[in-house]
Amino acid sequence: MAGQASMMKIFDPSRVQERMRANLKSAGVCEESCFHVTESVLQTSLRGIDSHGIGLFPHYHRVVLTGRITKHPTFPLERTGPSTAILDAQSAFGHHAGWEAMKHAVSIARETGIGAVSVKNSTHFGAASYFAFQAAEQDHLGMAFTNVNNTVMAHNATRPMFGTNPICLAAPMLNEGPFCLDMATSAIAKNKMMNHQRTNTPLEPGWCMDADGRATVDPHAARYLGASGGYKGYGLGMMVDIFCGMLSGCGIGPEVVPMYADLSAKRNVSHFFMSIDIAKFQDVAVFKARLKALADTIRAMPSVDPAVPVMIPGDPEKQAFIQRSTEGIPVDEQKYKEFLAVDPGFADALR
Repeated sequence: MAGQASMMKIFDPSRVQERMRANLKSAGVCEESCFHVTESVLQTSLRGIDSHGIGLFPHYHRVVLTGRITKHPTFPLERTGPSTAILDAQSAFGHHAGWEAMKHAVSIARETGIGAVSVKNSTHFGAASYFAFQAAEQDHLGMAFTNVNNTVMAHNATRPMFGTNPICLAAPMLNEGPFCLDMATSAIAKNKMMNHQRTNTPLEPGWCMDADGRATVDPHAARYLGASGGYKGYGLGMMVDIFCGMLSGCGIGPEVVPMYADLSAKRNVSHFFMSIDIAKFQDVAVFKARLKALADTIRAMPSVDPAVPVMIPGDPEKQAFIQRSTEGIPVDEQKYKEFLAVDPGFADALR
């Protein structure tokens, strides 16, 4: 571990964000997309989630150049009911399309109590928490889902059907950042498996399967992902695709174009966002205080391991955010070389 740590490079958060934005802008991407892509990946890396953080930027750069990404989207919105709408992402960055969709969901929820927006024709949207936080920061409950191409083994099958299909809920709390549950319905994210392949790090048992559907801890033999909790995670993954692929009329599982194959092909990804106005149910201050009290009650519970405190979802990310905001964002040597291949100027973003 010490040798691996010594090979890490450390990016300064503000400088690497500035460099990423400048790079996308020079490639002709609109200012709003530049902002949301870089803000999302930076926030995610600072929260310690490297599978969906700045390490994805070289890939995002490549798909801009191949034409997969629409650089100047307009995001047509069809209001389909008092509380519902469908947004066409036009193959723009999912980070930007998702932000626009959640903005509409929050606005609708202020009118009716609940706003739900389906997004079609999109691309990878990064971490779902980026959009759920958007609602929570406005005293709403925020929920975000996305489908992905089929990388997760169907239960008891030898082939994958659904993707990692994450579920995210954020809720405002008193005197601290929002509660946030952001989880893949697979055992791990596909990008995390790829990180293990890149760093030659063994996988945990049950995370991945080889080409024949057998469990493996060898990152280089891994091809597919296991579902989180077996048949339960598989069922949740199907639920997410009902929200995303079914409601939007877009692709489901095998119909979604893989992220890293044929970089010029449009992906046909879909998302689903929901915002719930807490004030329509109860006093917001009371809700935030009660959630804070619940969180602190859980945190005060005795731990089976005194060295490992009891936490609620999102606590490790809050701790990582404090640390990385001060110490910077680590990237391994190979990923750093990918940044330099995009733009040698990234060397100036190091600490």
